[in-house]
Amino acid sequence: MNIQKILSKHVKLALINSGIPQHYDPVIIQSLKKQKGDYQINGIMKIAKNLTISPMILAKKVIANICLYNICDHIEISEPGFINIYLKTTWIEKKLEEIIQCSRLGIYHSKNPKKIVIDYSSPNIAKEMHVGHLRSTIIGDTMVKIMEFYGHKVIRANHIGDWGTQFGILLAYLQNEKKINTLKKINLKALEKYYKLSKKMYLDNEYFAELSRKYVVKLQKKDKKIYLLWKRIVNVTIIENEKIYKILNTTLRNKDIKGESAYHNMIPDIIQDLKKKKLAVEKNNSIVVLIDNMKNKKNHTMGVVIQKKDGASLYASIDLACLKYRSNILNAHKIFYYTDSRQVPYLRNICEIAKKAGYINDNIQIIHHYFGMILSNNNKPFQTRSGNTIKLTDLIKESIERTKIIIKNKNPLLSEEEIQNKSAKIGIGAIKYADLSKNRTSNYIFNWNQILLLEGNTALYIQYTYTRILSIFRKGNISMFKLPNGINLKQKLEKKLGLKILQFEETIEQVKKSGYPHLICQYLYELSVLYSNFYQNYPILFLSESNVTLSRLKLSLLTAKTIKKGLYLLGIKTIRFL
Repeated sequence: MNIQKILSKHVKLALINSGIPQHYDPVIIQSLKKQKGDYQINGIMKIAKNLTISPMILAKKVIANICLYNICDHIEISEPGFINIYLKTTWIEKKLEEIIQCSRLGIYHSKNPKKIVIDYSSPNIAKEMHVGHLRSTIIGDTMVKIMEFYGHKVIRANHIGDWGTQFGILLAYLQNEKKINTLKKINLKALEKYYKLSKKMYLDNEYFAELSRKYVVKLQKKDKKIYLLWKRIVNVTIIENEKIYKILNTTLRNKDIKGESAYHNMIPDIIQDLKKKKLAVEKNNSIVVLIDNMKNKKNHTMGVVIQKKDGASLYASIDLACLKYRSNILNAHKIFYYTDSRQVPYLRNICEIAKKAGYINDNIQIIHHYFGMILSNNNKPFQTRSGNTIKLTDLIKESIERTKIIIKNKNPLLSEEEIQNKSAKIGIGAIKYADLSKNRTSNYIFNWNQILLLEGNTALYIQYTYTRILSIFRKGNISMFKLPNGINLKQKLEKKLGLKILQFEETIEQVKKSGYPHLICQYLYELSVLYSNFYQNYPILFLSESNVTLSRLKLSLLTAKTIKKGLYLLGIKTIRFL
């Protein structure tokens, strides 16, 4: 149910009937000022300017040729050429009745489904996932859910960092320091400790640094002993990451992992091919692909190193092989990347090389949805007091413990099992919502006091609205599944709430196109505020007029269903009662 699309179709026809060339499209937006209608056509002025005619004259022509009698109550023009559309209450009522029994709320699958690769999360091996992985993981997973909701074939790509120099360093340390026998009972915390110690040795000790480089080459040549040790390290990390994905209620699983190592066999051919096409050159004993718009301070052309002088390949060669695989083997129509903003120049260069080399099909779209950082109150990266990066498991535990206190205070009669169950859902949902409700491209300050509030644009406020609606049906002993037809929007606030429900698809469409999940959060918050105002101003149960009770119950039910679907797309579980 997309009102913008319905109106656009009619307005487009009115423009053509007014003598406007077909390549001009109307711009239909939700009216920001309700006294100016429900929707507004504000593309008239731009069209009029291009055609050198008066916007007011064009607006009058459009109104004369538009056919919206069944949809609109009336249409008016305001200076300098806006067209304001007021929807019929009876039309809104009819559309609400149509979607109430639909699990998809009247949202249809795409008529032209695509194969889409979504690259997200991508943690490093031999390290615990930290707070920096949160945004990529949950923003990427939200986009997966939305694309699948529209019927697209989505390939989740967890491109883990399981290859490269860091493994040469760690493997050299484990061998050299005789730590290898401990791997039978190794855990991720110990591995990360060994990696930090090995990295320090790599920086301080030239002998060890050279040894590490040799181990990189050994790994790339799949030396049997070293390869088995590497495999064990990878498996230990994957097992722990899998636990976090499940706790966070994301859809990533082991089958979605295709790490850097998976493309290792493609790299020699990639390097030879780039050299053959004269895109790669030898420079200072390394293999480099020069980028035309990359200049150093002396205005010399710089490039991307794809192979070091010791023969070790780098991230760039792996990512080129990965792009080629996704384009030519998976035949993806679109590839989405979810990384922080620091990766923007790098990915741009990789895509440029891949296009020049012919590794990307002409019809493929590469889309980079980058995101900002999570900060502390001092506007610096969100860290522990000691300066260490906060582990994701610790963040989750903290949120659950804080939520337990809130639930106990609100409902002390709940059993410990119920408190644990609800606090896990609410606590994890609160972290996810707090992140997803922020503009993806912006940095934001992490604040526990705001995240767990029962008011404002928070998960708890949305959840509370949902449970409040369920409690109405419980209190009235009314089944949600046996409500007869009959929605009558007599009050202005009822019409506003009904219209907001119908605008859900418009919001999801926006997120699908832009990759900004915060628009769903903003919509759910506005819907919840509208419902709260409705609930406070108008009684629902035990009215003398049963048709009014029925209508308000159905508005309540549609609000709950919309909240539940919206939270589902965000990867947040709803709860029955706080």
